[in-house]
Amino acid sequence: MNLKFVVNDYVLIWNLLFQASINERVHKLKQKLWINYKKEYNNTYRDKELILKDAKNFIPNDDTIYNIVLETKEYEKIKKDTEKYRNEVLKIWDNNKKEATKILKAITRLDLKPYQILVVSEQLDIIDTTTVKDAKINTVVLGKKVTADTTMKLLVELVFQILKHEFKEYKVEYKEIVDAVVELAVLNEFPTRLTGRSHYLTGDPTLNFLKRQIYPYWLMYLGADKEDMLSFMMRDKIAFDVDKYAYEKELKKKDLLEFIDFCIRNQKYIIKINELEII
Repeated sequence: MNLKFVVNDYVLIWNLLFQASINERVHKLKQKLWINYKKEYNNTYRDKELILKDAKNFIPNDDTIYNIVLETKEYEKIKKDTEKYRNEVLKIWDNNKKEATKILKAITRLDLKPYQILVVSEQLDIIDTTTVKDAKINTVVLGKKVTADTTMKLLVELVFQILKHEFKEYKVEYKEIVDAVVELAVLNEFPTRLTGRSHYLTGDPTLNFLKRQIYPYWLMYLGADKEDMLSFMMRDKIAFDVDKYAYEKELKKKDLLEFIDFCIRNQKYIIKINELEII
């Protein structure tokens, strides 16, 4: 997985202006701009798609608001802090990218597109994967707080948002199945392999039932033999009766898209099984 981490003035300023205010000084600046430059402020709001389409080469039709913000001491401080944050996030990625990429490839069996990570202030506490038509490059806007205790969480969430973005337009009429499989891959199996402990009870609680229904086939996809499934069940605290499932040996040869297709084709059979339980 190829990720490039960038701080861009237009992306940072746009998010400071139109996301929740990160402090009182920014709030007052926004109020002042709104009172004195209401038309220009409204026009700036419409820039989001144009910026994300090609942030590096974006030129605003009206740079009034951007120029005012750029000249403030508050923005100078925020930009400096954001550059520092960008270096922290880049270090996390550099320290883990070899292992993370290897694990993700083993789980998905897919070659993922390169992504540009547009880093904004961590005080914004956002991660945005807005889809922009005709974008020059796939982008994620990242501004999530990170501490020594949350570095792995940040890494997993970033990868999860990228995979969700990759699969956003895939089989939209079966969105719940797609979302459930992406969670199994990135929120559950990916951090389990990274950390050596199970993360299978995390994710969107509304998908838990569906994920438990898919889980036996997911283990087959991962290559677990029938005799190994008990140890996986104990690891992940998900139980099922192995003897009630025909072993689909071809699943371990499929990639993640093909596994999703298998689940969609066989959903009536998969979802009607209701003997699963958390142990």
